[in-house]
Amino acid sequence: MPEKCGLIDIPMAQFIVNLNASLPAAHKFIIHVLDSTHFFVQPDVAGMIRSAISEFRDQNSYEKPT
Repeated sequence: MPEKCGLIDIPMAQFIVNLNASLPAAHKFIIHVLDSTHFFVQPDVAGMIRSAISEFRDQNSYEKPT
């Protein structure tokens, strides 16, 4: 059964759509786009999506120099 992505904003939804588009056809995980911030994904990829988001946020975080 498909899993609905949780509460996300438009930039993060676009990140997920781009992540999906970067994969080969056999590994695409978005099943259906509901609107600009909601879509159904394969249930076994939730952890991978969370990990990719976490890595993206870590790479784009500002740390004030000490």
